[in-house]
Amino acid sequence: MQEKDVFKLNGFAGLGIFILVVAAAVYFLVQFGMTGSLVWAVIGIILAAAAFLIMTGFTIIQPNQAMALTLFGSYLGVIKKEGFWLTVPLSVRKKVSLRVLNFNSDRLKVNDLEGNPIEIAAVVVYKVFDTAKAVFDVEDYKTFVHTQSETGLRHIASQYPYDNFNNDYEISLRQHSDEVGEELTKDLQARLKVAGVEVIEARIMHLAYASEIASAMLQRQQAKAVLAARKVIVDGAVGMVKSAIEQLSNEGVVELDEEKKAQMVNNLMVALVSEKGNQPIVNTGSIY
Repeated sequence: MQEKDVFKLNGFAGLGIFILVVAAAVYFLVQFGMTGSLVWAVIGIILAAAAFLIMTGFTIIQPNQAMALTLFGSYLGVIKKEGFWLTVPLSVRKKVSLRVLNFNSDRLKVNDLEGNPIEIAAVVVYKVFDTAKAVFDVEDYKTFVHTQSETGLRHIASQYPYDNFNNDYEISLRQHSDEVGEELTKDLQARLKVAGVEVIEARIMHLAYASEIASAMLQRQQAKAVLAARKVIVDGAVGMVKSAIEQLSNEGVVELDEEKKAQMVNNLMVALVSEKGNQPIVNTGSIY
């Protein structure tokens, strides 16, 4: 089904024609009453029927609205320009909004690429670009959008892991929401093109592990964060110890052999890396 324009005439011009036809019908019917001639009556009835047909052809199109017309089961075309119009009489009309719409999917429980159960939901922003396809190629384009959006979301969620813990994947659902949103938009556009729908944007609005594994995955994330923090602390401590030993040696404050250096490194590393506060022990020498 392809969108095409249908016959339409300015509604005010059509209203003028309607008034003239009504006036002519009244005139001929009055003449029939005065003369009794059947010719006047037939003409009057024909004009009255024509006026009725013209009256059924008036329609109003709101901004960002389209109307698909059929006549006795045959597709005629579409009116997309707003205004007051006179179109094909006795036609069946179906109005479709061309405004931008948004759809919030339900929270779906799916498995990610690694098989972990997750909860995911998305918001889809779309609009109708082909009225004929939206009306005649699918039963209900809004229901079609909702069903296909959830199907596409399930498909995309299964293509990526929830998180990229070991840097095994280039894209993850949690860390690359923009890239995932672009892929979801492309996937939905391919699915919804048949309904004459253009997907403007699709974004993940909810993402979480399923309740049965949420606690374990939280511990995994916390452990990873702790390891990363400890690595930063150790790297900093090594730099500080190295700097301290080099400064003591360069300034000649104390002569350190390898054994004393090892002992100093051990003490400094314990003091710097330990999570608990350290109590220094002061060597005052022997009292005897």
